[in-house]
Amino acid sequence: MTIIGIDVHPVVDTITKVDNESELYGYIPTRYVCIIFVVLYGLTTLIHAAQAIWSRLWWLFPTAVLAGIAEILGWSGRLWSSISPLLVDPYLIQIVTTIVAPTPFIAANFVILGHIIKRLGQQYSRLNAMWYTIIFCSCDVVALIIQALGGAKAASAVEDFEDPTSGGNIMLGGIAFQLGAICIYALLALEFLVRYHYDKPFKRKAGPLPKSFGLDRNTKTMIGALFMMWIFLLIRSIYRTVELSNGWTGRIITTQVYFNVLDGAMIFLAMFTLNIFHPGILMGKADTWKGLNSSDVDPRDAEEKRPKDSSSA
Repeated sequence: MTIIGIDVHPVVDTITKVDNESELYGYIPTRYVCIIFVVLYGLTTLIHAAQAIWSRLWWLFPTAVLAGIAEILGWSGRLWSSISPLLVDPYLIQIVTTIVAPTPFIAANFVILGHIIKRLGQQYSRLNAMWYTIIFCSCDVVALIIQALGGAKAASAVEDFEDPTSGGNIMLGGIAFQLGAICIYALLALEFLVRYHYDKPFKRKAGPLPKSFGLDRNTKTMIGALFMMWIFLLIRSIYRTVELSNGWTGRIITTQVYFNVLDGAMIFLAMFTLNIFHPGILMGKADTWKGLNSSDVDPRDAEEKRPKDSSSA
């Protein structure tokens, strides 16, 4: 039987034929690779939790920490499969968790950029910093729901010895939506930085603006870290889009090294980058963030401060 140009017989056969141990994935997950990723994700997640407590930036728990926990579950499922490749349960666990795990982490990037906009001046941003966070975090939630529904549907189909293509298409829609949001986010961030660099604010009604701290070294470093994380997340999103478009029995999804490098490694690098260049270290603890939200000055004062603060932390 063929659906949307994809022969679905091999997919169903992977569940019913137990004489070939590699058929669920198209390969048997390499045990030591799974162990390495479980350890790495466990390490970065513990560091994120400690850093969140230290900085009192509690929003890191439902974002970076939650993403790490989901990745640990996903790679634990793959490790389980490397030990018992005929079991369906660990395969189902990794289907859902590895597809949705990066979504909360992406939300952390949106929050950080919103804070940078407040520090440098919201007059250079097309969106108000608060709306920037609300809109893109909402897009992240929508993408998460779509991916989770698709993953659950695909997992249920596999469990019932049915074709998971429809669930995969839903997952593909969630990934594509997320990819689009990431690209729009990057374009708006780039526009903000260009406008700030050339001092080209949007013309809006006069009123109090958050105090501008200037583009100090720490803020520059945080922006560079955001760009690095964006690259890692973009690579992963493109890979997942191509993978699901290629089908459940395609060459991409059945090639282990692609998943290890383009999914597992990319998300770990993004999470570890945030460990090294942590917003609590570079941009202050929770009191600093709250103080910025409540500090309003005259727009002319903010503009006068801008060039003087460019070399101060």
